[in-house]
Amino acid sequence: RTWRKLHLGVNEATGEIVAETLTGNSVDEASQVEPLLEQIDDEVETLGGDGGYDKHKVFEALADPPQEDPIQPLIALRKDAKIQQHGHGKAPPLARDQILRAIRKKGRKQWKHQSGYHRRSLAETQRFRYKQIIGDKLRARGLANQQVESRLGCAILNRMTHLGRPESYKVEKGN
Repeated sequence: RTWRKLHLGVNEATGEIVAETLTGNSVDEASQVEPLLEQIDDEVETLGGDGGYDKHKVFEALADPPQEDPIQPLIALRKDAKIQQHGHGKAPPLARDQILRAIRKKGRKQWKHQSGYHRRSLAETQRFRYKQIIGDKLRARGLANQQVESRLGCAILNRMTHLGRPESYKVEKGN
């Protein structure tokens, strides 16, 4: 027996799952960025991810995506991250280096707040919804059938999302 990883691409504005892949446990998150991006028809402005996406191949894929414009990365870098291309070169600055410079200048907490990094939690919320509504176990036995099962689960969640989402708003606490 083994476990599977469900990688999701979520539209922040609609809450809809726009891309998904199901892989074995030995596949890293960073390797799924390109397959996820290939599934998305609309323009992608930003891609948020945790430290598992802090790989050069991810930043390269975002700089040269299937769409016309580059995608802005909102990726929390590893604590031991190093600058790859120093500022005195003639080449344009790398997105990863710009994030690292911002983290060093403002601090990690302030960078997360100012960059909107917290928005990536919407994908985590969708994964939680999937596990709560569809279940955290796959019923099919083979990987190909499990991939179809997870695609159907995402389609079911999207259908539920289209039926209506609650309106959320911040409530200020009175004195």
